[in-house]
Amino acid sequence: MTKLKMGIIGAGGIAQDRHIPAYLKLQDEVELTAVQDLNIERAREVANRFRIPHVFQDYRELFEMVDAVTICTPNKFHPEIAIRALEAGVHVLCEKPMAITTKEGEEMIAASKKTNTRLSIAYHYRHTKEARVAKQAILNNEIGDPLVTRVQAMRRRKVPGWGVFTNKDLQGGGSLIDWGCHFLDLAIWLLGDPKPIEVIGTTYNRLSRTPNQLNEWGVFDHETFDVDDHVTGYITFENGVSLMLECSWAANIKDDSTSLSISGVDGGLNVYPFELYQAKYGTFFSGEAKFAEVEDNAGLLQAENFVTSCLGKADLIVKPEQALQVTRIMEAIYKSSETGKSIRLG
Repeated sequence: MTKLKMGIIGAGGIAQDRHIPAYLKLQDEVELTAVQDLNIERAREVANRFRIPHVFQDYRELFEMVDAVTICTPNKFHPEIAIRALEAGVHVLCEKPMAITTKEGEEMIAASKKTNTRLSIAYHYRHTKEARVAKQAILNNEIGDPLVTRVQAMRRRKVPGWGVFTNKDLQGGGSLIDWGCHFLDLAIWLLGDPKPIEVIGTTYNRLSRTPNQLNEWGVFDHETFDVDDHVTGYITFENGVSLMLECSWAANIKDDSTSLSISGVDGGLNVYPFELYQAKYGTFFSGEAKFAEVEDNAGLLQAENFVTSCLGKADLIVKPEQALQVTRIMEAIYKSSETGKSIRLG
């Protein structure tokens, strides 16, 4: 195989803004072959804009002409499409989250193993320059054994007013499954993929249920809003590490706040911006990393890793078993909030 033939399933914003432009920069190794969308006119428009030769309304018709697909549909359809693609011998990069339920994610992994095909999930924050430096610092034992991790993914009044983001049936949830999942994945990856054993969570949707909304990202119907817009969680792992999570689409705060910090036995770090704190200097040293590259190329690095993995030249950075842990924890947070009890995963 000289070039990987790629199909795009779902021609919405994430396909047009991230995945297709990234593949176009990798034309020596990947060829955009086909695009599919239930809205056939949108599929045709995208195909014309990016010069993609084949257009389909039924995603199953892609499988005979491609080696891999990138799934950019609502969350509800990820498992069905991914499994059918994998069973057809087609590699899959699926937009996050992997699936709404753990069971669906397990079925996706089983299909991948059965057919010896690649399956990866688009948790692209792992590819940001800050995350890569943080990972290397932890591997170099700069902070010693991790103890406590704090994650905040907070947006101020930015409920997505487009697409199906506020449709629970199609998405499975709101701010956690759409936004918080990125930083939950990133934190677990930085920690070395410890096994979660207990989850406590609380979800809210009161912020977006009131009329006369102040919202920076478009208009939504507050009367039908049935997903979470604010979530808190506390996760403990088998190795004793704990993780505190807070995420929101609509927080009443001064500014957006995205942070991920890890405190270890010998030091600590913050990811955005990357800083390292170590007592061995006699006082806590705080140094913000300076990066040579200015452009945020996480989307390109994600595409490159998937393509080269499918071509047998690299290992996947986001493995499906890792993505399944994120889905398992999110499902437990929702269940904990619903039942008012902690959820044991061990």
